[in-house]
Amino acid sequence: MIQRIRRWIDGAARIAAPIMMALGAAAASAPAQPAQNDKEDTMTLQVWPSQPPADCPFPPSPTLTGLAFTGRHAEYTGADTWYPSWAADGDLYSPWTDGKVGDLRSNSGAPEPTTGQARIVGDDPLNLKVVDASLTVSPAAPYAGRYPGGSLVYNGVWYYGTYCLNPSPGVERDGVKYNWPWVGPLVGFRWSTDGGRTWTQPPTSPERPLFGEHALHGEPVRIGAPHFVDFGRNMEHSPDGKAYLVAHGSTDGANRRFAYNSWITGDEISLLRVTPSIANINDATKYEFYAGRDTAGKAVWSGDFGRLRPIARWRDNMGCVTMTWNAPLKKYLMCVTDGTNTVGYFNTYILESDAIDGPWRLVTYMKHFGEQAYFVNFPTKFIGPGGRTLWLCYAANFSSGWGGTTFQSRPAGSRYGMCLQEVRLLGPE
Repeated sequence: MIQRIRRWIDGAARIAAPIMMALGAAAASAPAQPAQNDKEDTMTLQVWPSQPPADCPFPPSPTLTGLAFTGRHAEYTGADTWYPSWAADGDLYSPWTDGKVGDLRSNSGAPEPTTGQARIVGDDPLNLKVVDASLTVSPAAPYAGRYPGGSLVYNGVWYYGTYCLNPSPGVERDGVKYNWPWVGPLVGFRWSTDGGRTWTQPPTSPERPLFGEHALHGEPVRIGAPHFVDFGRNMEHSPDGKAYLVAHGSTDGANRRFAYNSWITGDEISLLRVTPSIANINDATKYEFYAGRDTAGKAVWSGDFGRLRPIARWRDNMGCVTMTWNAPLKKYLMCVTDGTNTVGYFNTYILESDAIDGPWRLVTYMKHFGEQAYFVNFPTKFIGPGGRTLWLCYAANFSSGWGGTTFQSRPAGSRYGMCLQEVRLLGPE
């Protein structure tokens, strides 16, 4: 069995190698200049092959037909979990954890878990500065870890969500060392009115989470690791002034694989919304949950958590999710990572839709992107004027060496940290 797996991995590597070598060569020769040109020479682009599994439930997009890499990239820090929020002052604000920013080290799985925050300054993705890094202690008990989730800066207030994980960052089962196999609940949101220098902790706790979900023993969770939809600077493109969040999860926990619903694996994507304010953000009664569509095809929103319905579903092929509104294209882009067994090769795919609740169409399915990329998102600050050229933000290859698997940097620049890759959306214009 091991030999067959190795032969399969070697075959995949041989297929990807020419493409990745070209990417690396492009990166080495790329000039360091601002990346807002939306008219890249198509001869320099390297298309990542789309290889969706046969049971992919999403039809191909007729308008966005693939993703190409320009070869320009930049990497920052030695920590992961970067979800930049574009504030009114023009800077990006992001959580981070499990690594170092400058001389600070965060560990969300420590006995006293810490989560980090920082400001990202600059308009050129190739020349950014990560400043004002700091740490916050956030208890996890009765869970073993507490991690950054949805982060939003709106009208001068920074809302910073955290969620729990269990039972530990290294769990061995059936010969596999898993990483946090069970996602826990969204605890709530701390907030800051001074750019992250000081924080007010939420009235909620891991024992009393915002939406009342619990998962100490691997029970299914639907809103465990939500992320705010990126509507641009100070949420300028929100359709109704509300903040929307997407989250991966599951409703079926019976007779499942061990890590069926983890920090990076799941079955479905849920959508919820709230009018952002300090008074509302930790009040579950102020939230509305997507509850499907009525007979006229219009989205139904309900304050009843029990009526929550997914906007997308693919059993054992979903995971961590982010969503961005691409204003020039008038499209929602959704990045999903299928984290397989939580420590192996990960798959990233991008979906597009004209509406925030779908229907969703496949732009590309990038098998083994990274080769283990995760927390993938498109920051709106770096979307070009025409919407076709933009930047992927992600971390990669955290478990290289576990179980004898050493990951390569594919595309070049993929590593543990905040990675930025310039890409172009393909298709008829």
